[in-house]
Amino acid sequence: MSAAVRIEHLCKSYDGRQVLAAVDLAVERGTIVTIIGASGGGKSTLLRCVNLLERPEHGTIEVAGASVFAGDRVVCPDLAALRRSVGMVFQRFNLFPHLTAVENVMLAQLRAGVPERDALAEAVRLLRRVGLAHRGTAYPERMSGGEQQRVAIARALALRPEVLLFDEPTSSLDPESTLEVLRVMRELAGDGITMMLVTHELGFARDVADQVVFVDGGRVVEHGTAAEVLGRPRQDRTRAFLAAHTAAAPAEA
Repeated sequence: MSAAVRIEHLCKSYDGRQVLAAVDLAVERGTIVTIIGASGGGKSTLLRCVNLLERPEHGTIEVAGASVFAGDRVVCPDLAALRRSVGMVFQRFNLFPHLTAVENVMLAQLRAGVPERDALAEAVRLLRRVGLAHRGTAYPERMSGGEQQRVAIARALALRPEVLLFDEPTSSLDPESTLEVLRVMRELAGDGITMMLVTHELGFARDVADQVVFVDGGRVVEHGTAAEVLGRPRQDRTRAFLAAHTAAAPAEA
C-alpha cells in the first residue's frame, strides 16, 4: 500500500522555539491516523504543514507521491491544487456567514471551474451524506455548532481530496454536537477515506484509528496501532499523558 502522505525529518520553529523536531510519519492510503498529545506539543502545526498552511524550516513532505516540500523550500508548483487534494476541516468551521449551507459547499467547486448545475448536485449529495439535506437553505447563524461542522466536512469533501485533515474538529462543540460530528467521521472512516486527525477524543481514536501518533515537545514519542498506543503504551511519557487524560475525563463531562 503506497503512502498518501510521507513526512521525513520535518522541523519548524516559532520565535526561536522549536515546535517540530525532525518528525517522521507515513500515512498509508485509506487509513486513519489520529494525532494526540498535550496542548502546545506541535500536533496542529504538524497537520498544517501537510498542505503548507504552515511552512516548515526543513524536511520533506510528499502527498500522493508528489513532492510538496524538500530541504528548506516549497517545491509544490501549485498550492491551490495541493489544497484541493488535501482538504481541511478546522476547529471553528470557517463557513461564509452570508452563504447558505449548500452555497458554502458549492463555492470551492465553482472556483475550481465545476459547472454550477454539477456543483449544486454534488453539494446536495454531500449534505445528504452528512445528514443535512434538510438544512441546505439555512445560513450558518441559524445552525448549531455540530451542523456547521458537518457542513464544513461536506465542503472539504466537495473537491474529492486525496487526504482529509481534521484539526480538533469537536473541541468547540457541546457533547451532543460532538456525537453528531463523530458519527459522520466514523462513516467516512468506513468509506476508506484517508484521514489525519488531531483530537482529544481518545474514545474515537480507539474506535476508528488505524494508527495513533503521540506527539510531545515537537517529537513523535510513540506511534502504533490504537490498541498498542492507547492500551499498551511503551513510553513513560505516553503513559503519563493517558493517565492524566483519564483522570481529567470526569471533570470534562
